[in-house]
Amino acid sequence: MSRSRGNQTSPRRTRLAAGALVLPLTLIAAGAGTASASPTAGPTAIVSLGDSYISGEAGRWKGNSLTNSGSRDGTDRAYTGSGYDPSRVYGPTAANGCHRSDSAEVKSATGTTEALINLSCSGATTKNIFRAGNGGVAYKGEAPQADQLASVAAANNVKVIVVSIGGNDLGFADIITKCATDYLIWYSYCHDDQQVAVDSKMDAAMAGVAKSIDEIRAVMTGAGYAAGDYRIVLQSYPSPIPRAAENRYSESGWSRANTGGCPFWNKDSDWARDSLVPQIANRLKGVATAKGVQFLDLRDMLQGREVCAKSSRLVSATAPTSSTTSEWARWIDSQSTQGPVQESMHPNHYGQLGLGRCLTLMYAKTTGNHTCRNTPATGASGMYLTATS
Repeated sequence: MSRSRGNQTSPRRTRLAAGALVLPLTLIAAGAGTASASPTAGPTAIVSLGDSYISGEAGRWKGNSLTNSGSRDGTDRAYTGSGYDPSRVYGPTAANGCHRSDSAEVKSATGTTEALINLSCSGATTKNIFRAGNGGVAYKGEAPQADQLASVAAANNVKVIVVSIGGNDLGFADIITKCATDYLIWYSYCHDDQQVAVDSKMDAAMAGVAKSIDEIRAVMTGAGYAAGDYRIVLQSYPSPIPRAAENRYSESGWSRANTGGCPFWNKDSDWARDSLVPQIANRLKGVATAKGVQFLDLRDMLQGREVCAKSSRLVSATAPTSSTTSEWARWIDSQSTQGPVQESMHPNHYGQLGLGRCLTLMYAKTTGNHTCRNTPATGASGMYLTATS
């Protein structure tokens, strides 16, 4: 990828991941056009609701490569042989930006139910889950996700509903943008003022998450489901960047930004990895406990596979794409030389396969909270769960 040093104050370097969580009604349920007489009559299904971390944002990419042309050393799954067609990965949602990929978490949870249904949308907030009649807001041309769920619940035997939401309510994409801009332009830290911003939004965001769960339950009750007919799993977010000590690029110079695509100061990286991500996870776990749903902790899911992590590497002509050595998250392409910037800082194709394995394992755990981690030097098959209190 051509990342010229250029002028440090170039306005192109501020084109970062704002607006992505960074996260016409289309139902991809099997048999979505026919309502069942009872909730156990249709095909079994897992349904995902929420934002970009579960929709499949960045599923286009198999690692990160500096090469801008062709298949980008095999990393670009949208390459057709003569051009680029994101719909090969995101289907019809390439157009509206929901970016539900073919390798999204729920789509990769194979070996579970008959139908794997993705209703999430990149950039969604909690209000985009609520029913329209209870404060919900349509988003990117699609009805609120709880209203979409009502149709799915009527046509399928929904067994598990997995939810990833709250990050956009907290302005996670804005945090990434601010921290990267402070590295590239202002040479200042972001963690101090951004911690204040997060704290000011946290209670309202968690209230929105709690209401989302209430809305989901109301929909399922309205569709004829009893409480024991299905499970809700609320999940947290993985960190897309490593700790400072685990970054393979020096803090000084341009390598972090222009080669690695991880323009963050050491102190900001440590804050994001060991303070912000755990803070969000702990608060989401609190909501899960209060609402009586299962919690899937993903804070360490990308450990060692993050953008710029020492134990991973860029893809090149001599280092091909690999689920065992390539990065599992999309870098920040600040100059937009490879695809849309909204894909930045999300689990990529490999990361989504790993998330899918986490969900598959969680499907088998009918009770309790669990954390999901990866095994170094293995692919998605190396994901494993550990029970937590």
